[in-house]
Amino acid sequence: MPAQRPLLNLADSSVSPARPADAPNLGVGVGLRTSHYAEVLERGRRGARGESGDRVDDGSGAQAVCVTSVGVDWFELLSENYMVPGGRPLRIVREMQEMFPLALHGVSLNIGSSDPLRPAYLDALDALARLATPRFITDHLCWTGVSETNLHDLMPLPYTDEVIEHVAARVRRVQDRLGRRIALENVSSYLSFNDDAMSEWDFVTAIAEEADCGILLDINNVYVSAHNHGIDAMKYIDSIPAERVFQIHLAGHSTSGSLLIDTHDHPVTDVVWTLFERAIKRLGPVSTLIEWDDQIPTYARLLEEADKARAIIERVTGWSSGSPNASVSSSSKSRTSESPGERRDVTA
Repeated sequence: MPAQRPLLNLADSSVSPARPADAPNLGVGVGLRTSHYAEVLERGRRGARGESGDRVDDGSGAQAVCVTSVGVDWFELLSENYMVPGGRPLRIVREMQEMFPLALHGVSLNIGSSDPLRPAYLDALDALARLATPRFITDHLCWTGVSETNLHDLMPLPYTDEVIEHVAARVRRVQDRLGRRIALENVSSYLSFNDDAMSEWDFVTAIAEEADCGILLDINNVYVSAHNHGIDAMKYIDSIPAERVFQIHLAGHSTSGSLLIDTHDHPVTDVVWTLFERAIKRLGPVSTLIEWDDQIPTYARLLEEADKARAIIERVTGWSSGSPNASVSSSSKSRTSESPGERRDVTA
């Protein structure tokens, strides 16, 4: 199909800042990547010792949130990278859990597949959740394999009532197993099905309401899909129910011919920032994450993106985490990518 420029209707939308009790606003976070382990942990240790930043009790009784020392309010861990029996990954989780609020984000739940749910996977995810005590457990509204074969990609689903019923039933079983609600992320789209019976936003909303789960609203994915299919990105955001949005993701994308590709290897674009501002006007302050998974920059560069998100939230809503970015040396402020892409199952 010919790609069309997505419509951006800039008229004000109504503000509906309702927040579910199990979807607290954590502020602005970033995804933890191996190339940043040493810097993040050292900053956190200094903050916990009172040598840099503040030691702040987040009210959970478990964490001392050293947010000033690391420049963000929380961290996301890629679930599958830590679903192991032991070793360094779990040592990292234990130390991070002691200092910061965490979220788990998976890429292999395979919630839309016709394959049965995998008890071993859910057991491993539950064990990790008990260790990490995450505020959120999230994955993707897609399928990733059939016949026990992992395609290592986020495959789209037809937007039909049958699929809604199928996915919602599986989500309910997952939530029963984990003893908590999860949130599913809208994935980027590069094709459509002849059987599609509704818009993507109606499909996402219907599953969330039928399963009683949350939505992880990926603003970059909204824009990528809007561009690729010629739909209204603003209408998409305005149509998602505020009370279902547990979290927001922001990332960069790449261009391939007439298509946009969700590659997570660039800064957030201006148009995605505009869409983010629109979302915050409707939703109020929502836990927001910066994703950067390939051509990973310095930690200081990642914090610059987090600061942009924080500034928009503060300007639009008046909310402030009280956790400004920690100072960094001029030598660490390079915008040059300094590490290869982070290994993960798929681009999420």
